[in-house]
Amino acid sequence: MESELKKQREYWNKTAGNFEAIYSRKKSGLSVFLDKVFRKDMFERFEFTIKNCEPISGRTFLDIGCGTALYSVNLAKKGAHKVIGIDIAENMVEISKKEAEKNNVQQICVFLQSDLLEFKPECNIDVSFGIGLFDYIKNPAPIIKKMQEISKDKAIFAFPRFWTWRAPIRKVRLSLLGCGVYFYPKSKVEKLLKEAGFKRIKIDKIGNLFCAVAFNN
Repeated sequence: MESELKKQREYWNKTAGNFEAIYSRKKSGLSVFLDKVFRKDMFERFEFTIKNCEPISGRTFLDIGCGTALYSVNLAKKGAHKVIGIDIAENMVEISKKEAEKNNVQQICVFLQSDLLEFKPECNIDVSFGIGLFDYIKNPAPIIKKMQEISKDKAIFAFPRFWTWRAPIRKVRLSLLGCGVYFYPKSKVEKLLKEAGFKRIKIDKIGNLFCAVAFNN
């Protein structure tokens, strides 16, 4: 597990700037167009997550694998009481802090370099979410279980689907870059969420993803 985390940390530290550019669109016109076509579900999963975080006002959120703070900043702007973002890559955390300051939500957002299994929340978490996270975790069950334990209301997930045209391409490309990537049939997603102890689940197919909301109430 530690070896996998180390590889992931190295990969995301190297690619933090490129990842941020996908959402900021600080790219050439052609690259922006290609992102819209081939990464459409990245934007759709964002809309899914923000919608399913409702109600947002006055509540506390945990953004696991926060990346460059896109989700955290948006929740803060929509009235969240507090948003905690954690990421294993220190470069992502630094970008997140700058994004919070740039958007004047640094009093609401807190960003920490941490793995979820090591993270000890100091306050109650209403909603936790892991988006673009489970693509890179070989054994997701402990992560999902901890999300169930710390989330007062619900948790939101995105899992890359098995048997899509994009899956083998990603597998080869990321393996060459030293980054493992994993895919899920719907049956496995259902099994993982049920075994974690959630009372009810909702799973939607969005592009090459399964996006899920799991409730504790």
